[in-house]
Amino acid sequence: MHIHIFWDALSPQGLQIPVARTIMAMVGVHATVIENRVRVMGYVEERKQINAQALLDSVQAYKRHHKLTDPVLLVLSQDLFRNGHSFVFGLARESVGAAVVSAARLGNEFYGREKSDDDLIDRLSKEGAHEIGHLFGLDHCAERECIMFRPDTLDELDRKKKGFCDHCRKQLATHIAAKFP
Repeated sequence: MHIHIFWDALSPQGLQIPVARTIMAMVGVHATVIENRVRVMGYVEERKQINAQALLDSVQAYKRHHKLTDPVLLVLSQDLFRNGHSFVFGLARESVGAAVVSAARLGNEFYGREKSDDDLIDRLSKEGAHEIGHLFGLDHCAERECIMFRPDTLDELDRKKKGFCDHCRKQLATHIAAKFP
């Protein structure tokens, strides 16, 4: 079992391998990066954003069509939202093993700060590991430094460590063992 990371062509290039390696270290599951093959659906012109729920429908259809059972994390550059939220950094759908993360609000440039690939790698890795945690059955955690803490701001995301708290780490190991004996 491993995680497929689909990297969209419009996403920041050259970060794929460092992000995949960091996610593998955090989650403890092998990951492979390939060019995105999922049709990006759900763009809403008025918002200039993609509906993350509609996009996950596309990932679900792709997985079903290609009989892909391993988890998929789609990384793209476009800004995401979901109903009831002005934006989301990412979204997961455990029932189909699909998640999406957007680099749009994870780069310093969005906030008028100096560009930093290191910051972007760190944030994409943390948010990717967070969404993968959901794919393995984990809920949000109240511990602010845990990967499973739900950040509402970039500062909250930056405060998180690159790891799971003891409680979430144990749950993760249990869920992975149960889903993939």
